[in-house]
Amino acid sequence: MPTANKLFMLLGFFFLYAPIASLIIYSFNESRLVTVWGGFSLKWYGEMFNNDDLLAAAGLSFKIAFLAATLAVVLGTVAGFVLARFGAFRGHSLFAGLTTAPMVMPEVIVGLSMLLLFVSLQSSLGCSADDPGGLFTRLGCWAFGERGMITIWIGHTTLCMAYVAVLVQARLKELDRSLEDAAMDLGCHPFKVFFVITIPVIAPALVSGWLLSFTLSLDDYVLTAFLSGPGSTTLPQWIFSSVRIGPTPEVNALATVVIVIVTVFVVISNRLMLSAQAKRDRAMQAAFAGKTE
Repeated sequence: MPTANKLFMLLGFFFLYAPIASLIIYSFNESRLVTVWGGFSLKWYGEMFNNDDLLAAAGLSFKIAFLAATLAVVLGTVAGFVLARFGAFRGHSLFAGLTTAPMVMPEVIVGLSMLLLFVSLQSSLGCSADDPGGLFTRLGCWAFGERGMITIWIGHTTLCMAYVAVLVQARLKELDRSLEDAAMDLGCHPFKVFFVITIPVIAPALVSGWLLSFTLSLDDYVLTAFLSGPGSTTLPQWIFSSVRIGPTPEVNALATVVIVIVTVFVVISNRLMLSAQAKRDRAMQAAFAGKTE
């Protein structure tokens, strides 16, 4: 690699990771001033774990991110499969546009439209403690009666599903369908082909979509600001309100913990995907070897 390319690569990595490294270093700062080094200390980690509001916000954010990523993978996989395999059916362009719209539309517009939707649902359901109504009304009032975890989950899922659908659609379009065709020629049901052959082959795209959705949900502030209510403060909201009155080393300590958790999770997921891919490659090589013999 030429020296100039190495230099630009190093500058790029420095630009990306120097702020993260400085954040981790200053999380061990003794001084309360974030940018003034006062010596090594772990006291801000203790302060962080004693901050009930911070831990509650972090727990809510991780819970919503997990649920949103999981549901987004399910819905996004279905949408991507339809777009990749069902051809140019009537309404294909409309369906594709609606699927990817949250990804290209400003989050302010998405958040405002979903807020108006939930307010309209709450008004139309007529939620009242004196008249709980039928089962459908009670379920609707439980979900949309007050903006909170459920509404944030729905909003994050809507946003993340678009990214998963694009990833799955791209992976399916480049997938060799010979294995699926061979299985169906041997009498395998299409649903079994999908779950036994297609899903394992596109598993890297699903894992990537889940991780991307988890990160987007954990990081999202704009949608959450529209869809949250009293008692549903997420981690980005807590950090934003804290930074506005002056950042504290607790934020650095929390960010360091999140970075470590996400890094460990990504490394483990990558190892599992590589192991599964190597296992599939060995199985295919053994199958081809047995066929040639």
